Amino acid sequence: MSFNFGDKIKISIFGKSHSEEIGVTIEGLPTGFKVDEEKLSSFMLRRAPGRDKFSTPRKEADKVEIISHTPLRAIIRNTNRHSSDYDNLKAVPRPGHADFAAYSKYGIDYDMTGGGEFSGRLTAPLCIAGGICKQLLEEKGIHIGAHIASIGNTEDDRFNPVTVNENDFVHEKEFPVINDAKGEEMKKEILTSRSEGNSIGGTVECVITGIPAGVGNTFFGSWESAISSAVFAIPAVKGIEFGLGFESSKLRGNENNDAFIIKNGKVVTETNNHGGILGGIASGMPIVFRVAFKPTPSISKEQKSVSLSKMEEVPLIINGRHDPCIVKRAVPCVEAAAAIVAANIIL
Repeated sequence: MSFNFGDKIKISIFGKSHSEEIGVTIEGLPTGFKVDEEKLSSFMLRRAPGRDKFSTPRKEADKVEIISHTPLRAIIRNTNRHSSDYDNLKAVPRPGHADFAAYSKYGIDYDMTGGGEFSGRLTAPLCIAGGICKQLLEEKGIHIGAHIASIGNTEDDRFNPVTVNENDFVHEKEFPVINDAKGEEMKKEILTSRSEGNSIGGTVECVITGIPAGVGNTFFGSWESAISSAVFAIPAVKGIEFGLGFESSKLRGNENNDAFIIKNGKVVTETNNHGGILGGIASGMPIVFRVAFKPTPSISKEQKSVSLSKMEEVPLIINGRHDPCIVKRAVPCVEAAAAIVAANIIL
């Protein structure tokens, strides 16, 4: 099964969590564009599993192999599969997971080992495509960065929505937050959840800088529509907001409106509550959005479920290796989704 996105730069993702390989095909890259494979490897390492105690113990090198260039086709070999961990889930859906919806659509004999194509494992090929699109955009002076905005009730500082630029990005950090003290609190929340056999959710804030005013489309082709479509392809995403987002619903018009001013001979806004998008089109200010991630459904606490083969209620204990919090590894995934969208709109 493959999954497709884009009209100018078309990507098609294929594979499953426990298939021999996963990968992506990318069509429409500009003639002469050359992928910096070392830079791509560094980007992929930010998403790779098994790097620290805050993610799944499943270790995968996530080495990208580019096997063709026209179109570009790249794969990652799955080398650390423990499929037997999922034997007790073949007809018992995990609460909060896609299992039941998948069984309802495809039947209980459908292979959902490791979550199948519903797994976060498929964000690896998404990041291949996004990492390549980021390189393409950077050649045009467009930069994308994200950070952990919150874990549970602990919140990081936010990017300055007016002045943020690539020098403010935190992707070089092992734990990508702006305020390191807040990051330490977040780590404690994650480890506490893990020790309890539980999981915890959070949010990611992302910015796109360097998009000129007037770029984009309205209605179904708006920046918000396109970014939301790509971001919701990331498993566990449950919400998105742009600019001030839901906070703007509490304000008066004069509080929410961004005054226009002239700065260095350009029309800009004094504040950026609109998140760099007006009427679906870029305003020239940084595009700012935040994404909400639910807690990982696979937890080791006993839960109530049902046996679909016996049609009876049963207790469920989930084995296997799972992230106590996916937000840290989701940061590059959000950047990747934004880059794929921006590349399609810019071209």
